[in-house]
Formats: sequence, structure tokens, C-alpha cells
Amino acid sequence: MKYMLLVCGDDTADASGMAPVEPWVEEHGAERGVRLHGHRLQAPADAVTVRVRDGEVLRTDGPFAETKEYVAGYDILECDSMEEAVRVAAGHPVATVGAMEVRAFWEDEDAVGEIRRIDAELTHAARERDLDRAMACYAPDVEVFHPTSGLEERGADALRKAEEWWFSTVAGPVDREVLEFRVRVDESVAFSHALVRVRAARTTGEPLDSVLRVTTGYRAAGDRWQIVHQHSSVPFEAGVRP
Repeated sequence: MKYMLLVCGDDTADASGMAPVEPWVEEHGAERGVRLHGHRLQAPADAVTVRVRDGEVLRTDGPFAETKEYVAGYDILECDSMEEAVRVAAGHPVATVGAMEVRAFWEDEDAVGEIRRIDAELTHAARERDLDRAMACYAPDVEVFHPTSGLEERGADALRKAEEWWFSTVAGPVDREVLEFRVRVDESVAFSHALVRVRAARTTGEPLDSVLRVTTGYRAAGDRWQIVHQHSSVPFEAGVRP
């Protein structure tokens, strides 16, 4: 489960003896993978508070409330429980001079399930040779390294033309079997790594049977996910020039 760690500084506290933050970031980020990302914020004096009253936008320079404590930064954690998140927060150096507010994200959607559904759509679209169904999974600005053309196709229109050409080289349904699928979701961005076996009959009469390594990037667009980047590679055969 994901947790938001609000790092609250204190203007009245003496931070001269505070330990550096970098070792905490290294331990929980690169080493343990608990800290997904985070960042410092500019000082409260540089903040702008916005309110709308009776249709009028009211802008006030400065923070929402006058207080000695303020949000100095944030970290996104992925922990098994609130207790684990609290232990991670307690190890943050700013906890010795300020305060850590730990709040769980509101879990109201299954992003991993949605991304798996997109991959299943590609499988169904290939079997039915339904190009429109397949293209619905991609964002308009998608960039795809196409496995058959060997070229990077930029934009949905270019990808559609490449897919139309590929479908013209095979006869009948295309069997797309996902042998392995791993996905990692982080808010509005996700990545998947898959092994995909593609089988079909070429229009020349020769069989097509190939295993591809597919790396896919997704972006949350409003209330749905779309593919924005995809790179497919096939095994290199010794003695055959690409």
C-alpha cells in the first residue's frame, strides 16, 4: 500500500545537528525500494494560496496558515502496513527537529488490473485481427519500436500504418500468448515487462513462431490508462544479419 509522508519543518528548531537526508533516501530508495520518489518544496514564503469565492479568484501570497511548522517536502512510500511506514518515517532525519505526517493513499482503483486488461485487449485484437480494438489501447502520442519494421513509429497514425502492413503479411488469426508479465505502477506512470509468443501463418505459407521481449510504458489519462511507449525485441540469430 502507498503512503504519503509529509515532511514538516519547524522554523523555531535548531537543525544544525540534524543528520543529512541523503543516506535515508539511499537506504529506503535504492537499497530497500520502499521510497518510490519524493522532493523538497520551496519555502512557505514563496507559496501562493488560491481561493474562489462567488466566482472570483482570490490569490494570497504565502502559506494557507501562519504556523511555525510547514510542509518542507514529501516522500511516497510503499509499505505493507502503517506500522512499517511509521518506522520508515521515524528514521527520517527531519523527524528529530520537525514532524512527519504519514497518510495512506485512498485506494479506489485497481491500476494493475486495468493494465493487465489492456494487455488482454491486445491479445484479443490480434486473434480477431481487429486493428481498431488494438489502437484503442494506445495514446495519440505513442512511440513504438516496431518489431517487424525495426523502426521507431511516432504517433498513433504511424503505428496504425505499421500494424496494417504487418497484418497484411499474415493470414488468419494471430495467436498472441503471454508467457510472462510483470507490471509496476507508480501513480500516473506504469511499466510492464513481458515475454510474448506470437504464432501465425504467413501469406507466403511459412509459419511464424517467435518469442518477443516487450517493454511497455503506460500513462494515466483521466480515468483510464493508455500505452505511451513500447519496445519489442526478438532473439538475434547467429549468422543472420539484421
